[in-house]
Amino acid sequence: MTNTTLLRASTAFALMASAAAGPAFAQQAARQAGPAANPVEPQTTRAPATPIATAYPDAAAGDGPTTNGYNLSRWAEDWTRYRDPAKRDDPIDRLKYLPITGDGDVYLTLSGEARLRVNHTTNPNLNEARAQRQDINRLVGGADLHLGKHFRVYGELAHGGLSGIELGNRVATLKNDLIVQQAFVDATAVVSGVSVGARYGRQEFTDGPNLMISSRDNNTIRFVLNGIRAWARGSTVRADIFDFRLTEYGLGGTGDDLIDHARRFSGVSTGFVVPKTAFGGSKLYVDPFVWRLRGDRTLWGTTTAREARTYYGVHAWGDAGPVTIDWTLNHQGGRFDGRAIDAWQALFAQTYRLGKTGTAPRIGFHADYASGGGAFGTGTLKTAFSPYGNNIYYSYQLFATPTNLIAIAPNVTVNPVKKVRVTAEYQWAWRDDVRDAVYRANGTAFARTQLNDGRKIGEMARLQLVYTITPRLAFTGRYEHLIAGSALTKAGYRNSDFLAGWLSFRF
Repeated sequence: MTNTTLLRASTAFALMASAAAGPAFAQQAARQAGPAANPVEPQTTRAPATPIATAYPDAAAGDGPTTNGYNLSRWAEDWTRYRDPAKRDDPIDRLKYLPITGDGDVYLTLSGEARLRVNHTTNPNLNEARAQRQDINRLVGGADLHLGKHFRVYGELAHGGLSGIELGNRVATLKNDLIVQQAFVDATAVVSGVSVGARYGRQEFTDGPNLMISSRDNNTIRFVLNGIRAWARGSTVRADIFDFRLTEYGLGGTGDDLIDHARRFSGVSTGFVVPKTAFGGSKLYVDPFVWRLRGDRTLWGTTTAREARTYYGVHAWGDAGPVTIDWTLNHQGGRFDGRAIDAWQALFAQTYRLGKTGTAPRIGFHADYASGGGAFGTGTLKTAFSPYGNNIYYSYQLFATPTNLIAIAPNVTVNPVKKVRVTAEYQWAWRDDVRDAVYRANGTAFARTQLNDGRKIGEMARLQLVYTITPRLAFTGRYEHLIAGSALTKAGYRNSDFLAGWLSFRF
């Protein structure tokens, strides 16, 4: 079956879900890598549901966290609890489990999301200019058809709308008339007590550290790939192998979002459960990985050439008592335009809970290092790069990414009243190599920054409030103030403010 055939086959199911979503407002902004320090998605569920059953712990199986039944990847949810009508609270709950056969083994699950955002940014792109206002909406409809216990088809359509002032280039991940955002088939089985499976088609893949691999939920259109993923999961060990091509997005209908054969991402992600008795009781996981990212038109400095970059790394994360950690270390090798690559990333986020309840205040910090050097010279390329990481982790002004970067940020999170969560953070950022540029969140260099000796990129104050109005509806308010450092100001860049309000709904 070709990818084109698969996309067409699944579109019909996604259309059903799109109709069910209705004109509601949508899910909040970007989900971040570090523990509670940075903006996170509020979990907006009506009633709990049982996560997908695997022998390996569900939260660590490489599909992202499922909280109260909801996951950022909607296919990772299991709503079979609604076989029992007594557990349904309203008509929307009925859409989560629609039996097609009498025994209920063939059934359909519909999902929907609507999201409205207003973003205000002064000095957009850090250039002295009129303020930018973005009015953004997202509509998503999905349908998950289960054909017995071992087979299924998933389809998802998405629309992204964008209007406002001083918008500049309207990129396809913010404005898109209609896209088949996901469309795949998968099969699962249990062999000698091990859960095995394979998934083929267009799909989200987030099996790795959030700063390296992310669905980029801040964008209106999520980051999706095309290809195959296969896995095996035991009780304490798992492994995923994958081979994907990236997606080239268009602005129109479903026919202009194409498979980009010039960019390929493949590799192996594994996982191990740390014994729960360690550290006095814990839920910790260690995930080694080996990946390869190939791009035929990669730009470093003034050269566009073929790059094949290999990642050797480990991701340790989870909870140990009141402490939450998210630590990543990786080395990057390979070749760019015939030159050797030798780069590193060390990404450490941690918080400490000041109490026993889940709403107790948390204090923490993240400290990150990403090597730089060689992009505007010759010899070894030391500039680190993430395959497609969370692009707003450091700032919604998109002024930094884990490339040629040193950053540290203390933070605090409190719940002042019921249903309200507030996070405050202050961040400092510098360049690792002053002969290399400052890089934006999309991986491109700020022009001329490689020509000055300023080391400091800037300071950032951040404040976010999340109010869960109802289990399905949430409001987020966010303010950021960037004080540009010498690495930016010597190249003519300015301070910037970001103010936003987001209303989110999903079912």
